[in-house]
Amino acid sequence: MISIFDLEKLQALLKDFYQLSHIRITVFDENMEELVSYPDKVAPYCAMIRKSPEGLKACRSCDQMACSSAAKKRKTHIYRCHAGLTEAVTPLYVGDLLVGYLLFGHVFTYPDHETGWAVIRDRCAGYGLNMNRLKELLDVCMIQEEGYVRSAAQILHAVASYLILEKMVTLKEELLGARLDGYLRAHYTEQIQTEDLCDYLKIGKTQLYELSHKLYGCGIAGKIRSMRIDRAKTLLSEQKDLPLSEVAFQCGFQDYNYFITVFSREEGLPPGAWKRKNQ
Repeated sequence: MISIFDLEKLQALLKDFYQLSHIRITVFDENMEELVSYPDKVAPYCAMIRKSPEGLKACRSCDQMACSSAAKKRKTHIYRCHAGLTEAVTPLYVGDLLVGYLLFGHVFTYPDHETGWAVIRDRCAGYGLNMNRLKELLDVCMIQEEGYVRSAAQILHAVASYLILEKMVTLKEELLGARLDGYLRAHYTEQIQTEDLCDYLKIGKTQLYELSHKLYGCGIAGKIRSMRIDRAKTLLSEQKDLPLSEVAFQCGFQDYNYFITVFSREEGLPPGAWKRKNQ
């Protein structure tokens, strides 16, 4: 784990979410290990599915795929789980480091119980369950509209932002990932040399390459370019009278023409055209 969670504060926050939505919510770390949830126990029909080895395996695989999708998009992902119930997950980022996930689930979003049961029965057919008992458990669950779930997902996203803002999760600064991310954020507009970065982290080039790809999905040079382009877009949006040459300089591009080339490749438009489009 690359972060520290304040579980007591998190528990109180999850309880508030549940009291508003009546939807169970869970916090996972970046390795998909469950940290805290409210309520503690899953819904009875989900508990029954998870008692099956096949059902439990499908649950874990489904959660992992959903979290992976949300992390790649860096936004809340709403989906139907392997058993046919509706769930949502939002990634937790501190800076550019993925530190965990917020997930809510077990929501029955069908027009009526019979329609939902037809789907769930087919999806759970291979789990070796007592289907009559499973139907009994599902027949008493509350039906929620899809609009309700979308609203709950918006609140989930707000909860994620709030817990980061209130420092309910903080990075373990002694870990390499946190140190690398902090260094890049402080120096990305400068001319960073790989040797200097390796000396700072006390690691070799191969380990640095592996660490960068694990954290960012790209090399150090690619990450720095991405940070510089993000900074350029901020300047173009907020300081509209700033000359493009000055934007390039403030973002760490010593060559103005190279800045134009990189920006155009990443955004599909030259910076001047991008600024006019986004005014």
